[in-house]
Parts: sequence; structure tokens; C-alpha cells
Amino acid sequence: MLARVKSGALMGVDAVVVEVEVDMSLGMPFFNVVGLPDGAVKESKVRVISALKNGGFTLPSKRITVNLAPADLKKEGATFELPIALGVLAAAGLVELEPLQGYLFGGELALDGALKPIRGVLPLALAARDGGFRGVMVPQANAAEAALVDRIEVLPVETISQAVMHFTGEARITPYDRSRPEVVRAPGLSTLDMAEVRGQEDVKDALEVAAAGGHNVLLCGPPGSGKTMLARRLPGILPTMTFQEELEITRIYSVLGLLPEGQALIKERPFRAPHHTISDAGLVGGGPMTRPGELSMAHRGLLFLDELPEFRRHVLEVLRQPLEEGVVRLARANQHVTYPCQVMLMAAMNPCPCGYYNVADRKCSCKKVRVREYFNRVSGPMLDRLDITLDTRPVDVRLLSGKAGEARPSSYYRARVEAARQLQAHRFREHPGVLCNAQMGPRLLHTHCEASASALATLERAVKRFGLSARAHDRILKMARTRADLGHHERITDEDMHFAIGCRVIDRDGWLANAREPETPTSPYAAPRR
Repeated sequence: MLARVKSGALMGVDAVVVEVEVDMSLGMPFFNVVGLPDGAVKESKVRVISALKNGGFTLPSKRITVNLAPADLKKEGATFELPIALGVLAAAGLVELEPLQGYLFGGELALDGALKPIRGVLPLALAARDGGFRGVMVPQANAAEAALVDRIEVLPVETISQAVMHFTGEARITPYDRSRPEVVRAPGLSTLDMAEVRGQEDVKDALEVAAAGGHNVLLCGPPGSGKTMLARRLPGILPTMTFQEELEITRIYSVLGLLPEGQALIKERPFRAPHHTISDAGLVGGGPMTRPGELSMAHRGLLFLDELPEFRRHVLEVLRQPLEEGVVRLARANQHVTYPCQVMLMAAMNPCPCGYYNVADRKCSCKKVRVREYFNRVSGPMLDRLDITLDTRPVDVRLLSGKAGEARPSSYYRARVEAARQLQAHRFREHPGVLCNAQMGPRLLHTHCEASASALATLERAVKRFGLSARAHDRILKMARTRADLGHHERITDEDMHFAIGCRVIDRDGWLANAREPETPTSPYAAPRR
């Protein structure tokens, strides 16, 4: 007898519907799985047989062939064990085939017949809704995750026996109640506050602009000047995510199997800080199993690259296209996958190997050629994709001994960032793919970045003086637009333009040639203090 049950296979961060065909025929007892299965899927036949026997089911001594279609799509993981088991029972005549139609199944079987949680349940539920299926049957531990998708029925199951009794009518499973508290969780705000960072007020103002417009940042300064402290507090001033953004992030972590236990939906923006020894596949995705990398894991959040020159050059270069497009496109011999990566990139570095080049009251032990070689480890095209490039200065000891209440808290910056993002949401309401100023294309740039004549003249002088590229010109204009949004200006003012230009270390040769004393701006276009 032939039975067909539906499941799903992961491709990127999406699930593709897979038909599990089970044929039971006369012949020597044999269990075979075909359809491009990986090692885990091939081993599933052993777990399925043991789980069915320990669950009280007696199978006839026949030849069993399982085909996972489409056959040219690689099948990975333990997702197919529940549908294979139900298909085997249906082919043996122990379960009616008709009730199984209309559902997608996924679950790993223990040897005693219990269902273990699996990864990728959220993409499976989305595939069920988009494919017009009635619902999904998944392990009890994954039910809350599947219930995030509306307009489908979620059947939580604990054992294979329970699943069979539901379809035979002996004991119906109650669909998952979406009003349960584990589906909707309150966002956990970061305990790190900007008020804990003493000094660096100009840098904080620049980070406020970065958060408000989604701009990339590079901080260059000596050890102990607060680069990492600022980076770890930046997510605390980013705007609250929409439900759609939360689903996008949750889907990525579901595919990787990294959802926190008991948490169905990720409510906080991700903060990823990979070590500088990471490979290119670890950063952007890929590898033998083709998984999302750190860049996609930071989707809608912050990717922090500390000690930027220590990263291998080819690893940094693979970031260039994804940062521009907001997606990672991987082409392999047997598949093409796409991972989302709308991220804010924040990087930090020392000015030289010893860390004290151009630092007042500290002697640099590096030769000038070593300083230049160190700084040149980051390519010009990569620097060109960083909107804000500032150098941090050592903090005055008098500020370190001041009271914590004297500095602005994260709540102050976050309120201003939220207000600026609301303006941008209204501005781009007819462009669903654009959420912030940093994502504007050329057409939107010329439409929404209206500036005063003097401000445009200032930008023109900066382009000629520093030899800026067209990309740098546009990024400065976007930053000025964000600064204007924070100030609720209809047009970009002179002050907004000066601030945007002053937030960029434009020419690396000029930066290396001119020493900078503490509290002295790098360029004549200094970011004004509030």
C-alpha cells in the first residue's frame, strides 16, 4: 500500500513542502529511505522502527521504501521522523490516510516513541499557511513557536501514540491556545545604560544619529577609551521592533536551533560580536551544512566587530555586498540560498598595533610604516561603506570620578531615536522595503534629502577637498537627513551638514599625517555638541 504525508525541508530560512511517500510491499523485510537524505535522515529508519514497536504498534514483515520528494532537494535533520512514522502506519493500514491530509508534520522521535523538539518549526508553520494547509503537527516543545503564525491550526503532540489516537478519533488533541503567555512575552530591556559611559559626549551624539538612521559606525581610539562600552550600549537605544521584525529574527534563530528555552518569540534586537578568528562562512553563512552566519544572526540588530584590523582581510571583504544589498546570496553546486542581513555594523579598532598613536601623554612605540600597514588592513572600499568614522579620546580623570546621574541615560537617546524613526516610517510608508534613512536608494535620496543652498555648498567643498567617492557623498547626505530628523527640521540645515561631515574620518592619509590632541576634532567640519 502507498501512503503520502507532507512535511517540510529547510532551504535557507524558508521551508519547502516535502512529500513523504511510503510504500509497503511484499518482499524481504527491509527499510530504505531515498530522496537525497543526509546521515541524520538515513538513521531515522532505526529510530522510527524502535519508536513504533515501543509505542505498541506491530508492523508487518514487509519491504518498506520511503521517498522524500522532490528528490533533488537535500533533506537534513530529524524533522522527517514523525511524518515517516505516520506514513508507515498509514501504509500498514493502522491509520486512515484521509485525516492526515491538510497538515504538515515535523518532529524527532525518541526510541520510546516520545517527540523531541526540532529546529525550523517557524518556517514550517509559515509554509503551511502560505501553502493553504489546515495546520501543523509538531512536538509540544515547539508548539508556541508554531503558534506565532496565524490562520493555521497547531497540534502539539508528545508521543507517536498520541498522534495516532488523534487521527483515529480515540483521543483528540486540543489545538494550541494562542492566548497562552509563552507566545507573547514582554521585551527585556538591556541593563546596560549610556549613563555609565563617562565623557565621549560627541561620540554618543554620533551614535544617536547612527541608531536613528541605521548607519554603520567605526570607532578608532586607544585602549580604554570606551569603544566596547559604547558598542554594548548601542542596542539599548535602538527603536522597539515591530512584530514582523521579531518574526524575521525568530525564523533565523529557529533554523539554527538557537531559540532560548521557553521563549517562542525574540523580542530584543540581536547583538552579535564574533571573534576576529571567525571564517568567512561563519560570518556571512555557508559551510558544509549551509547555515546562516553571524551577519544574518544580527538581522535587524547590531553586528559588532572589535579589533577590526585583526580580522582576515578576505573575511571583511565578503561583507561588502551584503552590507549594500541587505541580503546574503550563496550559490553552491546543488542549491542557491538567500539569508536576510539588514544590520547595523559597528566596528572598533586601535590607531596602531600598540594602541597609542596620536594619543596625548602616551608614547607610541610603533614605527610610522607599521602604523600605516596596520590601518591599511581595512580596505578603502570597506571604509567607504562605514557612514560614521570617529576617533575616541582618553577620558579625563575628572569625568571618571563624577556622579553617574550627570550623563544622559539610554532612555533619553531612545526616546529621540523612536521619534526620528516614526518620521522615517511615515516618509517611507509607500516603500515597504525601506525602514530607515540608511536604506534609501538614489531616487529616494534626491526626493527626501532637500538641503539649504549653503549646506549643499559645504558638502561640495568637502567632496572636492577630501576626494570623496559618490558613495561617501550619498552616505553623508543620509546622515545629515537623519540629524535633521532628530532636530525635526524639514530641510537639512548647515548645522546638520557640518555634523554629518564631522562624523567621518574621510582621508586615511590625512588622518595618519596629523596628530590629534584630546578633545580636538579630526576635520574642520566638527560635530557640534548639544
